[in-house]
Amino acid sequence: MSDVFLRRLSRWQAEQQREAVADLYVEAYRGTVGAEGRGRQDFLRRFARDVQQTDFEMVVADASGLVGCLYGYRAERSGEWWEGFRGVLSTEAGEETASGRVFRLGELLLSPAGRRAGVAARLRTLLLTRHTSDVVVAVTRHDDDLGREVLQEWDWRKLGEFAPGREGWLRPPSPLP
Repeated sequence: MSDVFLRRLSRWQAEQQREAVADLYVEAYRGTVGAEGRGRQDFLRRFARDVQQTDFEMVVADASGLVGCLYGYRAERSGEWWEGFRGVLSTEAGEETASGRVFRLGELLLSPAGRRAGVAARLRTLLLTRHTSDVVVAVTRHDDDLGREVLQEWDWRKLGEFAPGREGWLRPPSPLP
């Protein structure tokens, strides 16, 4: 793979890049189990909602075209997104959510060319440098083997499951590598 350049995108830039990000989404999930249920239009609807969230942040990896993207936002203070969670949730998690200190990863997208090249870790590091004191969580689909593999490589720990079919993951409290 050629040189990979990372950059942050503002909310406006992210909205302007939505079609390219949707193309990357389709490429990232092509051929994976359950991909037929994760269409481009569904992604674009989620992305349009996510980009409007409080403190939305997005980073992309470019190597003569997008090869990776990671974005996230502050979790809603109401804590409603925890509904349906089955697992051990500390009392601190509720307090941190209410105080606006929980950052939620929205989506990690990697083209096949961007996998196993350290792009995901570089995107994570760049995105989370502004959120080092926050609790960071990721919610994955139960059938997202690639997502689970990446989070395990990052030493994140599984908190529990949401109904139906999603898993919650927590970034370890140690500083980013």
